[in-house]
Formats: sequence, structure tokens, C-alpha cells
Amino acid sequence: MTFWTGLATYAIIWWLVIFMVLPWGVRRIGPDDLGEMDDPGAPAKPRMLLKLAITTVLSGVVFGLVYLVIVSGVISFRA
Repeated sequence: MTFWTGLATYAIIWWLVIFMVLPWGVRRIGPDDLGEMDDPGAPAKPRMLLKLAITTVLSGVVFGLVYLVIVSGVISFRA
């Protein structure tokens, strides 16, 4: 696996994982806390930095497993 192939693979895995992590722990804003222009479906505490950190770590683990499978020859992309 070349550097660029690995980078592209990691980026795809990262985006897949972020969409899986985003809904974790989401609580809507309570009716009492709504401001004049607030969306009632918006999360009260989005915790984006935590979710980005979790995504990066999980993506690293998944990429490591994918890398090991490809390098070991279990799955070959060459004809």
C-alpha cells in the first residue's frame, strides 16, 4: 500500500466513522432553554471535539486492521 492509497483509505474510513459517532449522546434542547431563533431539534451539547477525537482513534484502529489484512495478502487488489 502506497502512502497516498493509505491516506485515501484512512480518509474514507474517517468519514464513515464520523457519521457513525455523531449521533452518540445527542440530547435535544429543552423547551425552556429555547431562544428566539433556536432550532428545537438542535443538540443541547454537541461535544464536537470529543466526537472528533473518538473518530480519529477509532479510524486509526479500523485502518490498522484494514492495513494488516491488505499487507498480509488475505485480500489482494492485484490481478
